[in-house]
Amino acid sequence: MSVHERWELPPGLELLFGGGDGGDGRALEVGLPTGSLVWPDPEYDKLRTYHRPSFWLSDAPVPAELWRRLRREHHRSGLWPVLLEDGVQPWSAGQIAPDSVAEIDYFTAAGFMAEAWADLMDREAELAPFGAECPGLAEPGTPVADPDVVADWYAGVVAERRTPLGLAAVGRGADALVAIGWQGALHHNEWTVPLAAVVRSWEDRFGARVVGMGFNTLDLSIAAPPVTPAHALRVAAEHWTFCPDSVLQGPGTLADYAEQLAGQNAWSFWWD
Repeated sequence: MSVHERWELPPGLELLFGGGDGGDGRALEVGLPTGSLVWPDPEYDKLRTYHRPSFWLSDAPVPAELWRRLRREHHRSGLWPVLLEDGVQPWSAGQIAPDSVAEIDYFTAAGFMAEAWADLMDREAELAPFGAECPGLAEPGTPVADPDVVADWYAGVVAERRTPLGLAAVGRGADALVAIGWQGALHHNEWTVPLAAVVRSWEDRFGARVVGMGFNTLDLSIAAPPVTPAHALRVAAEHWTFCPDSVLQGPGTLADYAEQLAGQNAWSFWWD
């Protein structure tokens, strides 16, 4: 068998790549378990003219080591692995609504935060010590380890829930939220694209990596977490606008949430 033949994408996965390239030049050394392509909701696809599968989904839960091997192959395959919660999920029922990843470029984390802060001003009492004026994005964190090493560790934690595996054809993990058609923050923000812009910013500033998703959850590994109370409080303000439920139905105040956030190498969000 030639080197070219040995390093091709498994049959069917080329359909995940848009732009007409068919996954040309992509290759995957890692063997995959049985699985299938997941297509968008036909009614949604009719409106958006997506006309291609959103991602590939394994039939059964996978071990963390498979996620790690696929993460290492991402630069060659163009496929980002995501551990997806099992059970009755939108991807199991075909009720997914992907968008174009290119649309993420039109949004910024700072813009989303400012808009969400203004929208949440009816809860101003919960924003202490901040007030009506959005504090803006926190400064980048200082890496305590390589982001990929932290992601591999956290995949071991998430995989203990026995989750199947998703593969999305994206250049970076944050974009998988849009490509997969995840709508976990539906009751907070109906459109996933701006949220993906925030996660992109966290990738750049805090060494975040998208590891897992659920019906209304998101799991990120963090290689450069805030450490000082002041820095953690600024990051907590970002989390407040991204996922208010994490604060309100958790510690209850930004200060208490920030105390829990300091030094943590994983951020988990859930929306009620």
